[in-house]
Formats: sequence, C-alpha cells, structure tokens
Amino acid sequence: MSTNNNRFLFPTRLPAEGGEIYGRKQRRVEGVLLELADSLSCRLGMSRRRFLGTASGMAAAFLAMNAVHGPLFAVDPAEAADPGAAGERLESLRNQFIFDVQTHFVSDRYTGKGLLGLRELAKEWNPQLQGEQTLEDLRYANYLKEVFLESDTTIGLLSSAPADNPDSWFLHNPQIFAAREKINAEASSRRLLAHAIFTPGQPGWLEDLEEVLEYLPDSWKGYTLGSPSGSKWPWRLDDQELVYPAYEKMLKAEVPIVCIHKGLLPRRLRSGSYWEYAGTGDIGRAARDWPQLTFAIYHSAIRSGSPPTAKEAAQFEESGYIAWVSDLAKIPGEWGVENVYAELGSVFAVTAISNPRYCAGILGTLIKGLGHERVLWGTDSVWYGSPQWQIEALRRLEIPEDLRRKFGFEELGPADGPVKKAIFGGNAAQLYGVTAETAAFAHDRIALLKRAGAG
Repeated sequence: MSTNNNRFLFPTRLPAEGGEIYGRKQRRVEGVLLELADSLSCRLGMSRRRFLGTASGMAAAFLAMNAVHGPLFAVDPAEAADPGAAGERLESLRNQFIFDVQTHFVSDRYTGKGLLGLRELAKEWNPQLQGEQTLEDLRYANYLKEVFLESDTTIGLLSSAPADNPDSWFLHNPQIFAAREKINAEASSRRLLAHAIFTPGQPGWLEDLEEVLEYLPDSWKGYTLGSPSGSKWPWRLDDQELVYPAYEKMLKAEVPIVCIHKGLLPRRLRSGSYWEYAGTGDIGRAARDWPQLTFAIYHSAIRSGSPPTAKEAAQFEESGYIAWVSDLAKIPGEWGVENVYAELGSVFAVTAISNPRYCAGILGTLIKGLGHERVLWGTDSVWYGSPQWQIEALRRLEIPEDLRRKFGFEELGPADGPVKKAIFGGNAAQLYGVTAETAAFAHDRIALLKRAGAG
C-alpha cells in the first residue's frame, strides 16, 4: 500500500486549457527526473523503475520540479540519495492530523461516466491510478480504501452534488448519513462527517431542509449554479426572499456552517447570466447579514477548473490577480467580515503540478486576504484517486521569495509548522468542534488496517 511512487509528477496527457505551457514544462521535468533516477538508482543498486517507486524517488521528483519551476518544494538532496533519510522524513509525518473537508463517492445507482475523465487525467499525477477507470472506482468500497487506507487523511467530510434529475445526484442526503454511520461504526471512531445538501428554488426544498435535520448534519452544502454543471434553479447567497429563510432555520438548528460550491464554471456556461451565480459577487453581503454563520467557499471560487493558461499565468505574475480567487480574498477587507473561509478542493489538485508558482500564488492570495486561519484543506477525492499525492505536495510547497516580496505573501513554512498545520486540519477541527489530536485515531480499526497494509 505504498504512497511513495511519483509518476504523478510528470504527466504527458494534456488538459484542454493551458496545455501548451503545461506540457512543455512537464516534459522538461520528466527529462531531469529520468537523469536523476538513472544516476541514483545505479548508485543504490536497483532498477530505475524500482527507484522511482521509493520515497527517494519521490524526493528526486520534487528536485526535478524545482529544477524546472524554481525552488518551490522543500526537499533535501540527501532524501533522493539515501532511502533511509527519505523514509525517516515520511514516517515523521505519518500521524499528522489531516481533515479533508471535501470528499466524494457515488451511489450504486449512479450511472454517469463523466467523472471518470477526472481520474483518467489524474492518472498522470496520482501513482495509484492504473488501468481503466470504472464506476466501481467511484463507489463506497474504493472511497474507503483510497481516502482512509491509502493516505494520511485522519478525518473526512463526505459531500455530494445535486442535479435537476434526482437520478443524477452523486448521493442523496440519507445515503450520505448512512455512509457516515457505516464508516464510523467500522472505524470505532469519528472518522467521517457529513454534509446535508440544500437546493434553493427546487420544489419542496425548504421542507426537505427541515426534514434532513433529523440526521444531525455536520454542515450544509449548496451549489449556487444549482448543480456543478448548471440548473433550472440557480440562486444567489444574498437572495433575501429565497435563501435567507433557510439561514434562519440553519441557525435555529445550530448547524451554522454553510459550504458553497463556487467557480469551476464549465466552458459552455461562460456566456450569459451564469457568471452571476458562479462568481463571488453574492458572498460579501450574505456574510455581513449573517455573521453567526460561517460561509466556506469551496474550490476557493477559482473561475476555471483547468490548469492556468499562459495568459492567466502571465496576468498573475504581472499583477498578482487570479480570477475570482483574488476577488474572494478581498471580501473580508471590503465587507468587514470574518466568517468567510476558502477551501482547496480541485483548485490545489489542478495547479500544484501543472504550475506550482500559480498554486503558491493561490495560497499566498488566500492567506493574505483571509488569514491562514480561514483556509481549509479539501481534495475532491475520490475524483482524483487517493489524496496522498496532494498531501505530499502541500507538505513541501513554499511560496517563492520573489512572489513574497512582490505581492506581500507570507511563507507557508514547514510541513508541521503553524500555517500548514492549520490548513491541513486545525482550522476545520476548530470549526467542526473535533479534536486535532491524533491519539483518538491511533488505535481505531482504520489505523489497524493501515498498519497491516503497510506491513
């Protein structure tokens, strides 16, 4: 059950947007890495293929990334040359508290295959994705394996997405809560929390919101587009007539965390009125009007779900502006609010390997505007397979000094430093009222299964 392979670091299949700049740099990364692997594997008396599957191979991959993109990932050359040093570092972080606030799987009745495209893309990033991807890879059994057994994730928050067609929901609310109970019973600990999906505008939606309270949801999840790909029922967070009555019910029920999908606007919806619903223009007023609620903006509202284009990357390097992420980060200052958070699902996965400077800029922008205490770790797993590769990338990522000077960004610091500890789990633990101490999970059934798999 190794999580040390590094094939994810040099993808060759290119996304539709940003492909040219992405592919050129990744081919350079691959070339540098293969040179390092040939030299170091020979010195260690092993094949190149075997070397690339070790912790030292992972370190070599980050060295290659640094050679092409600049010094973005903290890695000691000794880790690449000495398997003992690489393994020691990996083991030292094995029990780090990680609270992933965006995880997914689909029900046995779900038949849509569009999500498999994300796993196909992530094959080139994620070492554990091999062969043909099927719907079984998106279902419960594989979710449990990839999120909890094949990564250092401590706690997950299970989410879903609505659709106009009820058969197209990933999971309906009762299924989300049944999964929470099942995993926590199997683990003998509180490993999984659950969203309740709410759908403003759909027939009977307020009554559904009240009925779901019997399941004791941990927080709410809404899509202002109505669904990830658009809907007959888009809505705004600041719609006083439609949505504010729901906020009253949430507060009365003492479930005050409202998680909102923003950004990732599909290409086919990039003209017309959908911009109004997918963007950040409705967040500030709602947050100001409802200070007792916490608004967690998922995907950090990034406009596109693809790696940055050359134009987007150049715009950031020149001005520091990242479409919709920068707008989200300005909300506390513009509206005088402290109840807006940013979540990293998909936004980190898509940018960390394709353009790590841009990824570092996203983190720097969010921390500068919101504070590192209001950035939440999420991975959108299992859409991209096990989240371990994302965990390793954030542990090592640093904002380059030139970007810190130019835009006033703070350092991210070491993997177990205060900033990354807060992002990885401390912030979510405080929000959801759970302990950030890993002792409670060290001896549950999931911990025992993980140790057995590693042995």
